[in-house]
Amino acid sequence: MPESFNLDRLATPIGTALLVTDADGLLRALDWEDYEPRMQQLLRLHYGVVELRQARAPRDLRAALSGYFKGDLDRLSGIKWRVAGTPFQQKVWHALPKIAPGTTMSYGALAARLDMPKAVRAIGHANGSNPISVVLPCHRLIGANGSLVKYGGGLERKRWLLMHEGAKIQCSGTDKGMIYAS
Repeated sequence: MPESFNLDRLATPIGTALLVTDADGLLRALDWEDYEPRMQQLLRLHYGVVELRQARAPRDLRAALSGYFKGDLDRLSGIKWRVAGTPFQQKVWHALPKIAPGTTMSYGALAARLDMPKAVRAIGHANGSNPISVVLPCHRLIGANGSLVKYGGGLERKRWLLMHEGAKIQCSGTDKGMIYAS
């Protein structure tokens, strides 16, 4: 029997967010409308066959996300979520909210924080399969050289989210379009 989740949409300054919640009102996925096929693929990987039905997300969830996008960055910490994944993925995903808004961390630094210094690539893969964008702030992870590498919602969104949170972003025209965070 397929997992059944609710799907809602929320307008944000960086596009329409897709909110997937369960029967308990917990957030199971947050992605962007223009990346819906990727979100559905992640849901299948984590839950198997998934049925999404159009339904409004809980009011407190919508209010918290809207508050975050209006500048109240602490609102994300009040969002209740649940994800399926391997124990390793769970460890990475639970570490992401501990990276404070307005700061960034390299994949290597997160690997060291999790006491797995050789797992940098595995951390990157787990981060890339994070189904709950923004709330599990995968956008706060950057390359060792400060570059904004790989964000499932696109580097422009990653840059916007980091600038919105107060991270200092430097753009360099000499680095083939690379974007650096400091």
